[in-house]
Order: sequence, then C-alpha cells, then structure tokens
Amino acid sequence: MSLPPSPTSPLLALRAAILAYLATDAALARLMGGSVRLGDEPPRGSAPVYALFGDAEIRDDSVDGTRRHRHALGVTVFARPGSIRSAVDAAERIADLLYDAPLSLAGHTLVRLDMEAIAVRRDPASGEARATLTLRAITERRPA
Repeated sequence: MSLPPSPTSPLLALRAAILAYLATDAALARLMGGSVRLGDEPPRGSAPVYALFGDAEIRDDSVDGTRRHRHALGVTVFARPGSIRSAVDAAERIADLLYDAPLSLAGHTLVRLDMEAIAVRRDPASGEARATLTLRAITERRPA
C-alpha cells in the first residue's frame, strides 16, 4: 500500500517559482557577475554579488474552504566589497522583475506578491554590505 504524495509546501513552491523566474533574466545575471546566483547557501568559492533566501514565515489564511497561506519572505543580496550599490542594483532588479510576475507554483496559485521594503545594511563586524528585500505573498492550494 502506497501513501498519496504529500502536498507541496506553499513556501517551497513560492521560492522555486521565484528562482525559476529570476534565473532567466540576463540583466540580473550581469549584475550578479554572469549568472543569477540565488539559493539557500552562499555559492562555494564565489565572491558576491549573490543572493540568499532569508527568513520566511507562512500563516494559514484559509477562507470559505479554500486553503490559503500568507507569506513573509526575505531575499538578501550580498554586495561586492566596497560597492553597496552592487547589492542595491541587484535587489531593485529583483523587485522590478517580481512586480506582476506570472509565477507558476507547483500545487498552488499565486494570488498576490508585493515587495514591501528594501533595507540596506552594513555588517559592523565584517563591513560587508547587503540589501534585503521583504516580500509578502498570498497563495492558494490548487484542488487535486
């Protein structure tokens, strides 16, 4: 007896859709040194500019029997040494690309995606600069 496949996490589906969509943009690839580098961990042996998925939270937001989730998701862009602008340019390009983006999520439908903020910070210990995008989204689970 086999178990039915487990539903895809709405958070993982959203992250995969963002990554797939951004990966096709040549301008973003140029800003990141030749390829779109976005993931969970820094690319091994690579210097910035690259981006990492950061803190995330999903909350149940179901209505009228429809499974919905409200997301808060961070994407942090790490700057080249001495160039905070490199992080800001890449973060703003990501925000522009995701505005009204036709993202295709596995097992879910994107209802809304908004860029809430871009915060620019410099780490006091390392001096490393970064720009963090805060994204808000609503997804609905597609019926099986």
